[in-house]
Amino acid sequence: MNLQPNDHPDDLKRVLEAALLAAVEPLSLVELKRMFEQDAPNQGLSNDVLRRALDELRGEWHGRGVELVQVADGWRFQTRAEMQPWLSRLKNEKPPRYSRAVLETLAIIAYRQPVTRGDIEDIRGVSVNPNIIRTLEERGWIEAIGHRDVPGRPALFGTTGHFLSDLGLVTLSELPPLEELGHLVTPDETALIPELRGELLDNDVPQMFGAVIETAAASTAPVKAATEID
Repeated sequence: MNLQPNDHPDDLKRVLEAALLAAVEPLSLVELKRMFEQDAPNQGLSNDVLRRALDELRGEWHGRGVELVQVADGWRFQTRAEMQPWLSRLKNEKPPRYSRAVLETLAIIAYRQPVTRGDIEDIRGVSVNPNIIRTLEERGWIEAIGHRDVPGRPALFGTTGHFLSDLGLVTLSELPPLEELGHLVTPDETALIPELRGELLDNDVPQMFGAVIETAAASTAPVKAATEID
C-alpha cells in the first residue's frame, strides 16, 4: 500500500487512525504533525488540515463502541461510557477506591485553584495528611504551579492536563456544574461534611464529581491509596 498522507485526505486519516489506536496516551497536534515532517520538510501539514482530518475521522467513528475525542493532552480513542458495565466484567481487579479525604482535597484544588495546603485545611477543618497530596501528585492529577508570596512561600497547587484528560475534558470550564454535592465522595459513602459543602457550594462544585473520578480510575492503572488520619 503506497500511502501519501500529505497529498490525499483519506490516506492522512488512515495514518492518524493507526497512530491514535496504537498510542497509550493522547497525542497532541504537535506530535501528530511530527509523523509527516519527513515527507514534506519544507511545508508539512498545517494545524487546520490536521484538525479537519481529525474531525472527519471522529465522524466516521460516530455511533460505534469506540469514539475519537479531544481532551486536554490531545486526541485519543476511548470506549464509550455506556460500554463500561460490560467491559468491567472483563477485569479481575477492582479500580482504586479513593478515600473521602482524597476526593475532598481534589475537589477543593480543582474548583478553588490555585490553593495552598493551608487553604485546603481551612476549608476542610482538619489537617491534610501529606500522603493525600502525594497520592494526587503520583496519580498525575495535581502539581505545584507556584508559591504564594507570603512568609514561608507555601506551594500553590493546581490540577494538571492529565487530570482533565482522565476525565475526558479539554478545559476546567467543562467540569460539570451541578447543584448538589451528595456524590462528591464515592457513592457508598456519606455526604460531605456540612462545612465543606457550604464552602464549595459558593464555587459551583458538581454533585457527581466523585462518580466522575471513579469512572476515570476504572479505566486507568491503580495507584497506592492514601491513608486518612482525620
